Amino acid sequence: MEFNFIYVVLGLVVLAILSGLFTINQGYIGVITLFGGYRRIVGPGLHLKIPFFEKVMKRISIQNRSVELEFQAVTQDQANVYFKAMLLYAVQNETEDTIKKVAFKFIGDRDLMQALVRTIEGNIRAFVATKKQAEVLGLRREIVQYVKVEIDHTLEEWGYHLLDLQINDITFDKMILDSMSKVVASNNLKAAAENEGQALLITKTKSAEAEGNAIKISAEAEREAAKLRGQGIALFREEVARGLSSAAVELRQANLDTNFILFSMWTEAIKNFAEYGKGNVIFLDGSTEGMEHTMKQFQAMMMRNEAIQDGNTAS
Repeated sequence: MEFNFIYVVLGLVVLAILSGLFTINQGYIGVITLFGGYRRIVGPGLHLKIPFFEKVMKRISIQNRSVELEFQAVTQDQANVYFKAMLLYAVQNETEDTIKKVAFKFIGDRDLMQALVRTIEGNIRAFVATKKQAEVLGLRREIVQYVKVEIDHTLEEWGYHLLDLQINDITFDKMILDSMSKVVASNNLKAAAENEGQALLITKTKSAEAEGNAIKISAEAEREAAKLRGQGIALFREEVARGLSSAAVELRQANLDTNFILFSMWTEAIKNFAEYGKGNVIFLDGSTEGMEHTMKQFQAMMMRNEAIQDGNTAS
């Protein structure tokens, strides 16, 4: 009888020791309580607790967790926006204070998840409410940055950290999408028309500039040619006058009549008319009387010019 009692006692002791053994899997941290109060935390592996008094209150995962979100927001101009997002979060660190926050802030993971999702949705809705529908599609990165800044402090109080928020899809009501497509199409047509108009304007402008430059160059060339022609005529006249003066002086020195020069000029003129006339009709009086009349006119002109030159010299 006494022998059986010893075995019973030993069995109870072994059973108590075995009941005090427990394991924590890799990626988890165990929270131990004593009579309902926090006692300590333990890492992965085999551990021993006080049988019947200490309890493994919770095994907290320190691995990354993800959750998909689908919710609706309203823009500043009263357009419904539908979001699909993926949230990635994890326990902030493995310190005792952080694990205590994670263990005792929420009753269970379901409550944590609900609070986390609603907080993120609320922040996104608050951001979208300040923007117009045309702006939202291009603000994915800004939305993520805004949510991270706004929610990081709150999650820190819960012992968690937001690792990533990916907005996978942003859509609007079908009517809004159709109207946006029409706006894009009309803007594209407008841009195409503006580009075509600009191209036509540039073409016309360049053509007008080229034509203006051509006219300017032609006018410059014509002016230069006229200038050169005038200079040539002036030089020709100057040389003719110089030659006539020299010839007249030589004739006087030789006691010859200067009318010989006029006669030579008359015959040379008739020769040039005949040689270079190119079909133009010029009526000349080729008789002796006509020649004499013309020579008298030349003599009167020369005498008048000599009188003018003598008067200028005297003055």
